[in-house]
Amino acid sequence: PSHLPTPQAAFAHLALAFRCDTFTLQQRVQVEKRARDAAEENIQEELGQCRAALERLGQSCANADCKETLEQLQHNLAVLSAAIERATRAAEKLGAVHQEARMSRAAEVMVQHVENLKRHHLRERAELEEMKRLIQQNSRNRQLAETQDDVEPRLRPHPLKRTFQQGSARRRVSIAVIPKQLL
Repeated sequence: PSHLPTPQAAFAHLALAFRCDTFTLQQRVQVEKRARDAAEENIQEELGQCRAALERLGQSCANADCKETLEQLQHNLAVLSAAIERATRAAEKLGAVHQEARMSRAAEVMVQHVENLKRHHLRERAELEEMKRLIQQNSRNRQLAETQDDVEPRLRPHPLKRTFQQGSARRRVSIAVIPKQLL
């Protein structure tokens, strides 16, 4: 379709995007790191508040069932904390895979453009080699013709002699062909 960019246009677009990304990469890494750290601090603060609330609850709880429920909540809180850490690592991996997918497509476009350039270069080189070969062949033919013109005048009959010999040969043939009745 006509709305798709050419490989050259896609390459130029991606090259510009890479330059822009490189220019802002350090700043974006800092911003994302601060955002991640802030989110982790907020989660740890919430978990800490839950632990403190369970501690306060444990001090006022004298009933065995209450203490058992309190221990179950503390265990659940530890499991939740570990799950949050696993989810954070998984989110970072997912983000890395998404970025790899974007970069893979961009690299594919760039590799395709480089392959097109290589094919174009090979085609141009083959044409250049063919032109060189033709020029050398033409030059050799011209030199050979000039060499023959320099060497052959002694071997070849004079141009007028050649014309005379061709003319007399034609005349003899033409006389031999005419029937005797007409002569």
